[in-house]
Amino acid sequence: MRGLQSHLPDWARDWLDVIVPLAQIALIVLAALLLQRMVLRLIRRASSHYQFPQELLLPINAVVRWLIVGSAGLLVLERLGVSATVLWTAFTSFATVGAVAFFAAWSVLSNLFCAFLIFTVGPFRVGDHIELLDTAEKPGALGRVLDINLLYTTLEDTTAPEPGTLLQIPNALIFQRVVRRWRAGVPVPEAKLHPRPVAQPAATEPTPAPKAPSFP
Repeated sequence: MRGLQSHLPDWARDWLDVIVPLAQIALIVLAALLLQRMVLRLIRRASSHYQFPQELLLPINAVVRWLIVGSAGLLVLERLGVSATVLWTAFTSFATVGAVAFFAAWSVLSNLFCAFLIFTVGPFRVGDHIELLDTAEKPGALGRVLDINLLYTTLEDTTAPEPGTLLQIPNALIFQRVVRRWRAGVPVPEAKLHPRPVAQPAATEPTPAPKAPSFP
């Protein structure tokens, strides 16, 4: 800094304490914008390769954007003279609140995470027929996959007596069951496509009327 002051005119030396932090802040903002652009471009390429749906791409972009913006904001505050202790205290406070909110919304977040696994790992796709089983022998929900969103997987129930019956299964529940899959175009066995009979109440035999007493 002293070497730089020796090469500057007198009027610029008084503004050096302002110019240097402003230049550093500008560099931080520029680096954050470039990093955000590169990461979002990488995410778009990955989404086109793995065929991520738009519903999953939007929250991922939002999380990445806020992480980069938040990190850049902390660096800018540090260059403006905010104490690192204050920044760390604020960060730990926000992290604690975020952890509490995370556990409070765990059921919803687990569905979001399972949706991400379904889109990336691909245990089944839209158009496949799947059957959810508690065990390999016990039959379960069977249907054609119509839609996969961030919370539910929608099936067209092929065992319901009424056609067009839909099943909305939470994504987290799918990872807790055995999944039997028929790819799109592969016929499902006819024995499984017959509608399940509606359970009828068991018929009760009429109670015989009491006999009249006979007198000698």
